[in-house]
Amino acid sequence: MTPRDAAENSRWSDLDRPPLNSVALRRGLVREGGLWSRVDVVPSTGSTNSDLVARANAGEADEGAVLVAEAQTAARGRLDRRWTAPPRSGLFFSVLLRPAEVPMERWGWLPLLTGVAVATALSRTAGVDTALKWPNDLLVTVGAEERKAGGILAERAGADGVVIGVGLNVTLSADELPVPQAGSLLLAGAVNTDRDPLLRAVLRSLEEWYDRWRAASGDPAASGLQATYAAGCATLGRQVRAELPGDRVLRGEATAIDGDGRLVITTAGGEREAVGAGDIVHLRPE
Repeated sequence: MTPRDAAENSRWSDLDRPPLNSVALRRGLVREGGLWSRVDVVPSTGSTNSDLVARANAGEADEGAVLVAEAQTAARGRLDRRWTAPPRSGLFFSVLLRPAEVPMERWGWLPLLTGVAVATALSRTAGVDTALKWPNDLLVTVGAEERKAGGILAERAGADGVVIGVGLNVTLSADELPVPQAGSLLLAGAVNTDRDPLLRAVLRSLEEWYDRWRAASGDPAASGLQATYAAGCATLGRQVRAELPGDRVLRGEATAIDGDGRLVITTAGGEREAVGAGDIVHLRPE
């Protein structure tokens, strides 16, 4: 490697995007009696979700393990979509949860819980109103346009674990966006784009919501999760097109989030259907 190559690959090569301070993150998050048991920051990896699932399956990760990457080369979203962003331009991390106190049929709420936690933290720390698109997209407003700034992916890890991955665009500029419909905290006018306090705030918010949900045995109503998610969900009240498994398409108004975390769509004929999987498109008013 030439000196020039080494300089370009240095963790300090982009002074506008300083590296995360792993020591400070551990000091601020890992505490006795708390959820977070370990925080690792790596310069680059294919996918933090894949890595943490592998660690969990190999018995090398406890609940509360957090894996953060400054860059990901093979990040995935729902439906195996690819997620790309320049190094240190966002928050790319995964956490391992083992909600033994919660019946497994309620684990489907974990991605929605994570969305609520992230949106709550960003509102307080970055001053950005983050809306939730069912089931796992994080939306910000750039100008007058609603854009996706992040996403959440949940994967099973062994018989008793779930790995939740979060990808969030923080400092992407307009000319760095992978698609014109994407957004970032910077473009949304965030008052704070320092990734260290943002990540600490998100993980503390996630711990708070996870503890509340577990204490209620995963009951989304008793924990306040169902109502809070509905209040922040940009999908509700909108006309949507649901592209469902089996090439089926359902159109109607998104009217509710049911007790299983499914999106309830009411068709023009008044029929209601709860959708648990599929791709949701927000339709423009006609």
